[in-house]
Amino acid sequence: MALFKDDRFVPDEWQRLPRGAALPADGKYILTLSQCQDHREQLATTNLPLGLLLEPASNPRDLGPEITRFSLIAVDFPKFSDGRGYSQARRLRDELGFSGELRAVGDILYDQLQLLARCGFDAFEITNGATLVLLESGRRPGLGLFYQPSAASEGPEPTRSWARRAALRAG
Repeated sequence: MALFKDDRFVPDEWQRLPRGAALPADGKYILTLSQCQDHREQLATTNLPLGLLLEPASNPRDLGPEITRFSLIAVDFPKFSDGRGYSQARRLRDELGFSGELRAVGDILYDQLQLLARCGFDAFEITNGATLVLLESGRRPGLGLFYQPSAASEGPEPTRSWARRAALRAG
């Protein structure tokens, strides 16, 4: 698996905690919701940086104030056609105010990267062979450039006066 972040491939410092494993004393680990519940007492007394893996059926609102405990939230896309992760990302960023790393994991296609970024993802765990080839060959999806403005605050492109006006009205 390759981690694409900040328009380049970077080393991944995070590991997924295997099911049934004890929480190590150091390192950066990504846990599922059920693992968080299993290790609740230990997590309450540790200062380890924690990551959370949200599965498609998970509701980010269920995290409540515990969301601030996580440095990273990975949202699983088991199939490229499963769009529930887009909604989870918007909820995490807009409704719950999550400001840590938001990572898309699973079956991520090159054509999805720009929309995923627009929904709030800032890191992508790439396993799809064609996507890897395109990114490794220097193709970039323009993660910060959008044809249409949105309600979110975006830096307008100087060549798109209509986007500039819409962004100014929204802000």
